Amino acid sequence: MSHSEGIIGTLDEAVETLAAEARELYLDRHVPVLDAPPSPLSFYREYVSPNKPVLIRNGLQHWTANNKWTPQYLREKIGGCVVTVAVTPNGYADAITDGKFVMPEERRMEMSNFLDIMEHPDQHSGVFYIQKQNSNFTDEFREIIGDVESDIPWGSLPDAVNFWMGDTRAVTSMHKDPYENLYCVVRGSKTFMLIPPTDAAFVPYETYQAAKFIERDGEFQIEEDVDTGEVPWIAVNPLNPDLSLYPEFGKARGVEVTVREGEILYLPSLWFHHVRQSHGCIAVDFWYDMQFDIKYNYYNFLQNVNSVNRKMTKI
Repeated sequence: MSHSEGIIGTLDEAVETLAAEARELYLDRHVPVLDAPPSPLSFYREYVSPNKPVLIRNGLQHWTANNKWTPQYLREKIGGCVVTVAVTPNGYADAITDGKFVMPEERRMEMSNFLDIMEHPDQHSGVFYIQKQNSNFTDEFREIIGDVESDIPWGSLPDAVNFWMGDTRAVTSMHKDPYENLYCVVRGSKTFMLIPPTDAAFVPYETYQAAKFIERDGEFQIEEDVDTGEVPWIAVNPLNPDLSLYPEFGKARGVEVTVREGEILYLPSLWFHHVRQSHGCIAVDFWYDMQFDIKYNYYNFLQNVNSVNRKMTKI
């Protein structure tokens, strides 16, 4: 008997049935792998429309960045360019630290200085990561734009293109984005932990005071960001969740995928993701605004049901 044929008596049972049916009907147990890029039509039909991730190999061979983007080349080509770098004491930017949602200290420095830090990270205070978004690639790395494509041929025209490079200690805490993302790794590797939006009821949020890291006299401090106020953020680290505090997270079914040099991950909109990387990993990702269609309506409905259910549980 399928889950849909059973009798559902509580909201908890309803959201558990939703997640179970998604796994039974269309979600894959592992992220599927394609050995060559799909056609635009098959990519849309098989992955974008059903909101499913996929790993694509052999899609970046024609990028000259694959061979060019060595530290020496970057020094010669953009060493004097000023770039925005996120700096934290622990590698966690935009994450929960000491009960607050703490954002990184942002510094402007020449790319050559950043590359010096990547070569000798232990000689510097803090963890450094080029992670600024809002199309930082087209804004701060214009001199090397020609080393990659301006778009992905089987995708569409992107709304933003971002450049990522950093320390192996830099970790992206679990979150979700309202973008379709084609994540292209040029150097090193990235490991993604993914949780589908149909498991949203099991991913706990709390509200935290926003804050920022500030380094003074070689020591990092946390200063509250009163202008930003309070921020809702995911309350668990998926690699080491505290199930005594958030037992519902044990019902989430994540999948892990490692994206290596020359590979592309399609990360669908609204999928929760946590990211680790190899040291000095370089990536470029293409963001496309998601369609605010019936999937978005379903997701918001699930979030609202989950919120009501949690309030009822606490009464």
